[in-house]
Amino acid sequence: MSSDCLFCKIVNREVPTRFLYEDDDYVVFRDIKPAAPVHLLLVPKRHIRSINDLQKEDETIFSGLFMLAKDMAKEQGVNASGYKLLFNVEKGGGQVIFHIHLHLIGGWEK
Repeated sequence: MSSDCLFCKIVNREVPTRFLYEDDDYVVFRDIKPAAPVHLLLVPKRHIRSINDLQKEDETIFSGLFMLAKDMAKEQGVNASGYKLLFNVEKGGGQVIFHIHLHLIGGWEK
């Protein structure tokens, strides 16, 4: 955990947020500034600053994020209509919170 990381504070319930999903490894909650009708953040509980900081041993965390995204898209009703999965990497790539997280974005009108 990073003491100044917003997502670490959310994971540790120091910042109140309603989780749509939680298990031993991940939490899922809605983005506070949604870019679409469905805009979820899928966050590993273990602090990893950026994709640039991934190590070989992080492969299972990453594959788990994609499986979780598939399940959350179905739960949110956007699996058939389609959705986007997005990582922002570093400041120049739009990363604002430096704790890896996956955006699941969808739900636009057809």
